[in-house]
Amino acid sequence: MSEKIIPVVMPKWGLSMKEGTLTEWHVDEGDTIEVGQVIMDVETDKIASEVEAPDAGLLRRKVAEEGNIYSVQALLGVLAPPEVTDEEIDAYIAAFVQPSSDEGDEEEAASAYAFIDTDAGRIRYSHLNADASGTPYVLIHGFGGDLDNWLFNMDALAEKAPVLALDLPNHGQSAISADVQFNDLINTVVTVMDKLDIERAHLVGHSMGGLISGELARLHPNKVASLTLIGSAGLGKDINSNYIRGFVESESRKTLKPVLQLLFADSSLVTRNLVDDVLKYKRLDGVKASLNTLADQLFVDGTQSVALDLDAIPSPLVIWGESDAVIPASHASNISNAEVHILAGAGHMVQMEQAAAVNALILSHTQ
Repeated sequence: MSEKIIPVVMPKWGLSMKEGTLTEWHVDEGDTIEVGQVIMDVETDKIASEVEAPDAGLLRRKVAEEGNIYSVQALLGVLAPPEVTDEEIDAYIAAFVQPSSDEGDEEEAASAYAFIDTDAGRIRYSHLNADASGTPYVLIHGFGGDLDNWLFNMDALAEKAPVLALDLPNHGQSAISADVQFNDLINTVVTVMDKLDIERAHLVGHSMGGLISGELARLHPNKVASLTLIGSAGLGKDINSNYIRGFVESESRKTLKPVLQLLFADSSLVTRNLVDDVLKYKRLDGVKASLNTLADQLFVDGTQSVALDLDAIPSPLVIWGESDAVIPASHASNISNAEVHILAGAGHMVQMEQAAAVNALILSHTQ
């Protein structure tokens, strides 16, 4: 009967994740679960997120308790049809052997992040499934973000093709320089693509990363196989200037947390660790000045001052969180000949809050 038993395990989001806290179950024993149904909430050292069921079935047993920390791939629950006896489930749980972390896991996690030299300085990047066939995906984060903004997207896309995500200049763990201009961000993406022999890619840009992606498509159309714009800048004038100025100016947990909560429809996703990670970045020498320089170029007098040349963007995929409090979802209607999806239950970080839906849309648009 064991082949009819399906384990529910702690998911792994990115190579650096080792464990997570099961904060809440959303299903009960005896519930029939569908693929994609939200079954629990998990919090890591990066972020809290809902977990969607990868398998369908009858939840016969909850093994894990709310509030406890479990390592990746730990057994949390058991799915099995009614004909499987309780004794068989007991035996399955007792005999369950958690897949061990590869001995090279730490080395693999470290090697997942590499650095490359550009005119804008040293750039951190992650290049997953680099040797695979297929047109690569290049993921470009937004203002103040980093490549971990794609934590819930990289692995899913890498199952189909290579995936490159990078920290833009003055962001994440890339070099900080007050002299970097907006055009340097575009040129840096091109340089990294060239140095990694990525001749043509599916560009996926979030927020300011959408603006960068669209400009790159205009300047280097031969490098762009498709374009996905997620909560993109450059499609209208409106922007929440309180978010921009608040992100730049906040210097304490108390002032930064409400600013970061503007990014999500569910503000509880902003964990203490997430706030601390952003504060750690913002306290690096030169970060505040460099963000001010960039904000002064892109967001003049509380509005967006750089607009995408929409004629240069053929048939993009446009994704927005319905509850976006940073850039209005109504901007999605400002681009013609686009495949537009407005996702409920998500804010500006829709690729995190509705990761499964966003991943499915990108794969459908690009395969």
